[in-house]
Amino acid sequence: MVQNRRNTQLFRTPFCREYWRLAFLEMKNPRMLVFAAMILALRIALKPVKIPIVADLNENVGFIVNAFGSMVYGPVVALLSGALSDALGFLLFPSGVYFPAFMITEMAGSFVFALFLYRAEISIPRLLLSRFCICFFVNVVLAYPIWVWYYEIALGKSYSIALIRIVKNLALFPIETVILTVLFRHILPPFRHLGYAVSETDGLQFTRRHIALLAGLTLLGACTIGGYFVYDYNTRSFSADYTPAQRLEMNRKMNDIAAAEGTDVPSDEMVTIIESAHTSIGNPNMTYAVTIYRIDMERFSAKQAEAETALAEHRENAKPYTMDTLHGYSRTPASKDDALIPIGHGTIVANRETGEKVSADIQWE
Repeated sequence: MVQNRRNTQLFRTPFCREYWRLAFLEMKNPRMLVFAAMILALRIALKPVKIPIVADLNENVGFIVNAFGSMVYGPVVALLSGALSDALGFLLFPSGVYFPAFMITEMAGSFVFALFLYRAEISIPRLLLSRFCICFFVNVVLAYPIWVWYYEIALGKSYSIALIRIVKNLALFPIETVILTVLFRHILPPFRHLGYAVSETDGLQFTRRHIALLAGLTLLGACTIGGYFVYDYNTRSFSADYTPAQRLEMNRKMNDIAAAEGTDVPSDEMVTIIESAHTSIGNPNMTYAVTIYRIDMERFSAKQAEAETALAEHRENAKPYTMDTLHGYSRTPASKDDALIPIGHGTIVANRETGEKVSADIQWE
């Protein structure tokens, strides 16, 4: 049978010539290349699959397929698989601007999995260390300069490492190790019978020491995620998540409150723009930072007429220009519209459930 012809030699470390000789031979094995192609297809298909944890923290399940494939076909094929996974994944599921340097992290992740798992006696410590090395050294340390480069070259911005990346990678790897262990215990026997895997499952039995270690790391990860959730909730601007309809509604509500705070400008000639909205866990109120504008009615009428003419002539990018346009602005568009003249700024505190004003502190210009 085919599986009997495959060399089943195991190695304690990858630092020997025979290990790499066998790894390079996998590139000449048609059966292994077909298997790698199947793993590659599955990795790409799973790229858009994400499990939400908290806030903008998500878990991608593709690491499971990557780990198993790298264990079977080794570091040489893993490098090629990682490169193709990045390129083809972007072609099928494009997101943002394609930046070839990200291929390095995809290749490195597959390579590290292979170094730990290819032709090795699979054990819980090996799975734990392999996932930790990828989460920290690949996804954080190696990825940081690539993200800096990407922001400078592709976006023309500066980049500072996002806390979310560190939290995700260091908080979830113990849970990911448990997932890998359970799946490998069930997947290894049939694939060993088929001649793809060479390791037994003896090292994948949970001992008390393993359970204590993983439980401790999982608890630490859960505390880290909980801390991040509290930090994110207490520092985020909720107005950044408004839909256009929500922004229009909330700006109009703030405008009604601001109009009652001692100004001679009629409310229908005034626009109040929410610049940020903050609260904290357990706080029933939301604090809105607002800027208040007076509408230059002459300029507004002229721009409204220009917009109607452009729409009638079906010009490219023509848009309506109405009072809803002004009240639906966020901070930057409002500051750039020359029909709006700033007349005040301040904060308004309102109940999150009812929208009723709690307090207002407006400084008029």
